Amino acid sequence: MDIRTARLSDLEELARVEALCFPPAEAAGREAILGRLRAYPGHFWLLFDAGRLVSFVDGPVTGQADLADWMYDDPAVHDEGGAWQMIFGVNTIPEYRRRGCAGTLLRRAVDDAAAQGRKGLVLTCKPALVRYYASFGFADEGMSPSTHGGAAWHQMRLTF
Repeated sequence: MDIRTARLSDLEELARVEALCFPPAEAAGREAILGRLRAYPGHFWLLFDAGRLVSFVDGPVTGQADLADWMYDDPAVHDEGGAWQMIFGVNTIPEYRRRGCAGTLLRRAVDDAAAQGRKGLVLTCKPALVRYYASFGFADEGMSPSTHGGAAWHQMRLTF
């Protein structure tokens, strides 16, 4: 398996994988992904198996300490000099789940954020995934004010 950051040419595959991984109310659409790719392609971590995109993690860097819903729709939130690496999505196609793909990419995102001198990473997750992200060192900060996709979310933070 190979890991690399994103290119504009990855747009269609990223949109396809996103749609497979999230309910329609939560999934980023093609235009949202395009905006993100234009703003921060180096903050998409893509995992390929024999040339096929099977998993990706993405999110902007910002000076904001908490992940807010408006950030999902505004690629201008990205500030390469920001302190916090936000994680918007951890996506793995169904047939590759439970094989360590997401974990491999999360560890890479954590390593890259540390190497870039960030304060840490922030993500939101549904209650059922709190333990999973805690296993990577993320601390549960409780319920987020996020209502993204009409769901309840926990904010998780990994601080260096």
